[in-house]
Amino acid sequence: MIEVQHLTKRYGPVTAVDDITFRVERGEILGFLGPNGAGKTTTMRILTGYMPATAGKAIVAGFDVFDQPIEAKKRTGYLPETPPLYPDMSVAEYLAFVAKIKGVPPAERSQRIRTVMERTRIADMANRLCSRLSKGYRQRVGLAQAIIHNPDVLILDEPTAGLDPKQIIETRALIKELAGNHTIILSTHILPEVAQTCQRVVIINKGHVVAIDTPEALTSRLRGSETMYLQVDASGGDASAALTRVPGVRRVAESDRHGAAIGYEIESETGHDVRRELARAVVGNGWGLLELRPMRMSLEEIFLSLTTEDVPAPAPEPAVAEVVHE
Repeated sequence: MIEVQHLTKRYGPVTAVDDITFRVERGEILGFLGPNGAGKTTTMRILTGYMPATAGKAIVAGFDVFDQPIEAKKRTGYLPETPPLYPDMSVAEYLAFVAKIKGVPPAERSQRIRTVMERTRIADMANRLCSRLSKGYRQRVGLAQAIIHNPDVLILDEPTAGLDPKQIIETRALIKELAGNHTIILSTHILPEVAQTCQRVVIINKGHVVAIDTPEALTSRLRGSETMYLQVDASGGDASAALTRVPGVRRVAESDRHGAAIGYEIESETGHDVRRELARAVVGNGWGLLELRPMRMSLEEIFLSLTTEDVPAPAPEPAVAEVVHE
């Protein structure tokens, strides 16, 4: 549904986006992550036809953004970081105006406006001037204008910025509802939001794509091994030695101790599920197995790991489900 091929954007001597390639499948929610200045907003603006690229190709809903810009824009809904509201219009007037310029048929406009106001929880603000809206309501009106023409593709830049916790939960739920019928690129600095909302992530740093994968797969690839947390009541026995002898276990390290309960971090060989053997080792020695669960890097750890190193010259085009160390 969205295909970006070797996209590059230069501002004079500065390269904001440098030969990036990725793809978003129909109905997918893709998280677009990177530190400030990484090139996220520039990429989004190119995809929406807001600005041209220096080189490369972008296809949205089957239409080339550069060769067929009008057709691509008809099928795209865009929420920029600052919602494009007209302060002297009421919310209802603004959405009627947007529906008209986005080509919603006249017979369908009233119903479409009511539908998007209900979905974004702004119906109670229909007659209020946009200039008098709180930041949270401005954001929700911005989301309403992005979906009013029922586009195939949604490009959302910080869609929950300025919302209170309840509004954030509601907006996340709405975005999940929109997936399937819409293909969504979601840019955000709130990393838990990506983990809870997105199926895959693209991480960009200094204009380069450094990873394309699911958060779970990134965790496994960056660790290079599987790590389990095991808590045991060994009643004075040497649990560490017994756990180290389990086939496939590479390292056992004590992580915490609460009375007789001792917690261990257990690193195993990649692709080797040692849970059954660990449980057998504990129970077979007559000890109490209190907890056994996988440990994963948080999205914050993944993000920092991939964006705090210098990025040298571009590597070959990254494949889906592959971490690319530029």
